[in-house]
Amino acid sequence: MDAPAAAGRRPLLMLGLATLGFAVNFWAWALLSPLGPRYKDLLGLSAAQQALLVAVPVIVGSLGRIPVGALTDRFGGRVMFPLVSAATIVPVLFIGVAGQGSFAALLAGGFFLGIGGTAFAVGVPFVNAWFPPQRRGLAVGVFGAGMGGTAISALTTVSLVRAGGPATPFVITAAVLACYAVVAWLVLRDAPGRPVATQPLAARMAATLKLTITWQACVLYAVAFGGYVAFSVYLPAYLQTGYGLEQADAANRMAGFVLLAVVMRPVGGWLSDRVGPVPVLAGVFTAITVMAAVQALTPGLMPVGTIAFLTMAAALGAGSGATFALIAQVAPPDKVGSVTGLVGAAGGLGGFVPPLVMGFVYGRLGSYGPGLALLAVAAALTLALTVTAIRAAASRRTAGQAAAG
Repeated sequence: MDAPAAAGRRPLLMLGLATLGFAVNFWAWALLSPLGPRYKDLLGLSAAQQALLVAVPVIVGSLGRIPVGALTDRFGGRVMFPLVSAATIVPVLFIGVAGQGSFAALLAGGFFLGIGGTAFAVGVPFVNAWFPPQRRGLAVGVFGAGMGGTAISALTTVSLVRAGGPATPFVITAAVLACYAVVAWLVLRDAPGRPVATQPLAARMAATLKLTITWQACVLYAVAFGGYVAFSVYLPAYLQTGYGLEQADAANRMAGFVLLAVVMRPVGGWLSDRVGPVPVLAGVFTAITVMAAVQALTPGLMPVGTIAFLTMAAALGAGSGATFALIAQVAPPDKVGSVTGLVGAAGGLGGFVPPLVMGFVYGRLGSYGPGLALLAVAAALTLALTVTAIRAAASRRTAGQAAAG
């Protein structure tokens, strides 16, 4: 049985606070990326060292979602949101105050900074329990828009360093995290009657790995959210190299891509509530397949290339929202956190493969076309999975719920 959702305004308050917590923790999680070029110059880092420095928090944050999601199933978001936020303060302050003098110190700080990236696996099961099944897609999609917290870091970090010194963005972020942790502890409450996992952590993780939906959703999210991450990282370089744009112009176009994807995430959840997640996902991966194939031909940027990229941005955002609407519909209620952790890890890690492939292909062939063709193939295969195995699994779950009800 699904946990009953509370009536009144409290679910909306809980959703708002969870989304805020997600955004604040993601702000902290992304602090090192904008400062990568600065550390490269100050510490004499190689390109590989700079890439590693930026990648460590993302990798740790992605993998850390697996145990954190399982812990949320057991202890609830009312405990885990303040805990994750308070724990993230430590590496933020360490880097800001003492950790910017050496590569080793930055790596150590960046490793523990990854804790902030696990907040996603706290929020999905927390929000899921507050809303009835017919509203969960939109609710989880709205929560997912908190990934825009990375944009706060991108827009403010370098400016704050220039205005107030190298410690300024870290101290400000730590203060915001501390305020949020206190507010979350005082105000957040888990949904009445939420399913509480009682099995030991290892047993729950083993049971989660046996669920078909876990692996199916991992594939969906690795392509949808992984594609979003990959483009948000690599699109400026692609536009500068492939189309000769200036750095500022390329960065602005990337910002537009990210904003559209963030806005479309709750739209994908909302559409999933109306017509079901499987039709939404089928439409998403059809659009990605077609537009990636078009862009593989390297058309002119105006208007065809721009239309292709904006369509992919909208589809990737909507697909990310629809994936978690599917999880809310199909996954057992007491395992939503565990499934979310594994799927969130797949999405985060999925974002690292495409940039590596694009860079390798361009280095060997002098063209990004084959890399985008591979994206079209991956989306087509994911579309096939969606309309066959995933559609059948969702239909069985719906039929089971109808029989039980």
